[in-house]
Amino acid sequence: MFALVPRGCVAISWGGGLSPGYSYFPRDTHLPSLPSLPFTHPQCIKAGCGAGAGANSVLFAPGALETAERAALGTRSQALLTHGSANRSRERREEKEDIAMETVQAEQPDSMPQDLSEALKEATKEVHTQAENVEFLKNFQKGQVPREGFKMVMSSLYHIYLALEEELERNKTHPALAPVYFPEELNRTPALEQDMEFWYGHQWRKQIPYTAATEKYVNRLRDLGHAEPELLVAHAYTRYLGDLSGGQILKKIAQKSLGLPSTGEGVAFFSFPAITNATKFKQLYRSRMNAIEMSPATKKKVVEEAQTSFLLNIQMFEELQELLPKNQENGNVSGKQELRKRAGDKGQGQTSTETAAQKPQQSLLSHSPLLRWILTFSIVATVAVGFYAM
Repeated sequence: MFALVPRGCVAISWGGGLSPGYSYFPRDTHLPSLPSLPFTHPQCIKAGCGAGAGANSVLFAPGALETAERAALGTRSQALLTHGSANRSRERREEKEDIAMETVQAEQPDSMPQDLSEALKEATKEVHTQAENVEFLKNFQKGQVPREGFKMVMSSLYHIYLALEEELERNKTHPALAPVYFPEELNRTPALEQDMEFWYGHQWRKQIPYTAATEKYVNRLRDLGHAEPELLVAHAYTRYLGDLSGGQILKKIAQKSLGLPSTGEGVAFFSFPAITNATKFKQLYRSRMNAIEMSPATKKKVVEEAQTSFLLNIQMFEELQELLPKNQENGNVSGKQELRKRAGDKGQGQTSTETAAQKPQQSLLSHSPLLRWILTFSIVATVAVGFYAM
């Protein structure tokens, strides 16, 4: 290593080697003859200008400098030595402060819950509340599900899951993804393809919409798959566990509101035939996710990405609400009639039976505002859970 000093000066390190503190002396300062060391010796220091030994260079053996400075430099050199020591002390203090700051910053992610699943749940509480207040979902829980609106939702979900599952497949051996990769149990793309054919017909690939907010969501998944695949854990968690948590409730609301057959056509997305016990599977998924080895910095990024996932979902539903024709925002009669006809006589009979069986219950609710409010609140929370993980 070499020290660069002003031309015409000599740099002397008083500690036996190169250090942050140097004392500078004019070249005309009288110095005694000091023993030299070979330039390649590790204890040599270079004094002069430039990076190589030359006419303006002096080589000193640092072991002899302490005696020499007392004998030859006198009071002036002592003052400079003291100044150099003060500089070194200040720089050491600043270095310690920098290290302490870096340590605090590195420890900040550890303040979150140790389990990743708990950290995700804690960090997404606020955005989860925002999701519950999205107009589209609030209308959904009331049974106000426009046919075109539902079709657009399913189309957006198709694009999102296609991107998510293709990126998970491509990165399935990644250490952060392999423990939570359950394609047979969780993949939604095949079910969504069935739903797309039901809603749009055999030419559905040419007809389904692709909204701007959906495209933004898809691009985010693609970017992560190529650059930071470990962050896909956040999207898989919020999507799959949300679908498992509220999927059956959403399915029943859609079937009733749209007059869909009870056999599941048009809502295959909400069914997980390979999972016999959703509660136990979610426990397994969380335990696998919590076992992923992850640095505090990466864990923090995953938590932040989960918040991003919620926001992307919210933007998607807000956009879909804006795209709905005004005459379909609060009504769905024509859609019900058409779908009942497609479901056949059997589907019609079941719908009529269900309606008749529900009349006493509706009468009870109409006379009990408190009960009606409690039921409504519970459905709102469940609907939100169906799109966002708890």
